[in-house]
Amino acid sequence: MNEAAAPMTEHRFPCDNCGADFRFDPARALLSCDHCGNTAPLEGIGRSVPPIRELDLRQALDELLPLAEIEVTRVSTCPNCAAQVEFNADVHAAECPFCATPVVTDTGTHRHIKPKGLLPFGLTEKDARNAMTDWLGSLWFAPGGLQDYARKGRAMQGIYVPYWTFDAETRSSYSGERGTVYYETTTVIRDGKRQQVRVPKVRWRGARGRVSRFFDDVVVLASKSLPKRFTDALEPWDLSELEPYHPEFLAGFRAEGYTIMLEDGFIEARNYMDRVIERDVKFDIGGDRQRIHSVDTKIGRLTFKHILLPVWLAAYKYRGKSYRFVVNGRTGRVQGERPYSAWKIAIAVIFGLIIAGIIGFLAAQNQTAL
Repeated sequence: MNEAAAPMTEHRFPCDNCGADFRFDPARALLSCDHCGNTAPLEGIGRSVPPIRELDLRQALDELLPLAEIEVTRVSTCPNCAAQVEFNADVHAAECPFCATPVVTDTGTHRHIKPKGLLPFGLTEKDARNAMTDWLGSLWFAPGGLQDYARKGRAMQGIYVPYWTFDAETRSSYSGERGTVYYETTTVIRDGKRQQVRVPKVRWRGARGRVSRFFDDVVVLASKSLPKRFTDALEPWDLSELEPYHPEFLAGFRAEGYTIMLEDGFIEARNYMDRVIERDVKFDIGGDRQRIHSVDTKIGRLTFKHILLPVWLAAYKYRGKSYRFVVNGRTGRVQGERPYSAWKIAIAVIFGLIIAGIIGFLAAQNQTAL
């Protein structure tokens, strides 16, 4: 990337009726003013827009991206979980949306590759809260008080979480062995008797070949703020619905800066690609069993993009313990830390012991009757 930093820009969308800030309304897919009710359409979005342009990965890793692809934003870094979250310039104190730690925003900046696309929020905060409380209600041994607390608690935070996507053209040459299972009949002695049994054997022969695959949009989380098991559970994401990045989509929401660098993201993507290529090789070898001795993969065109995906997030401190819940801002899939109620578990154990005692008593009565 070029060393000169692009100037930092502040994105505000004042209502043309009253001057208050617009926010993006997921239910109507337009800008809405909470102060006076005025609305405004989002210009230049929809399926008729040009496709999102990928960037050359090798050029980016050599820090040769054009300056136009780089931006600087003001962020606050949480002292507890290290999340980097964008805040408006007029916000001076807030809670970290990822862990509920009080933070004081600073004037730190984050110089990063611009997002090329995003999935706009499709669910409102009310929809996300209902999905979360329904999920909590479905959990066995969850404290009932937490569900009530979550339902009546503070508003959930809408966060755009950063991801990398990678495209790659691959061609792989391999060597290995193809195994064919056959059976031989032999005699064994069991319990003093001779028995004929069929024993499986494998006949191996060498195998060589080539496989090719185009990887389209291998998705890698570019943040460390949430456990990966949470974000993985929110999948799948319908990336066919990606919109080219427009800051209007962020009005009323926050965006997290990426903390997993591009090179590290590609390492994870490459590991995934290698696993898929290994599966392709085994399929190409065929037979009943496969052995792979070597795989030599050549990667042709290699591109990437930085995208933002919508997550509704709740971080609650309930009876001295912190709980985090995330909701896919498009589909309503929920994941979070599983809470347990000690008294519900105790009642279940006591009830189980009572049932076991009744069964034992009935069994003893039947034995006596006999």
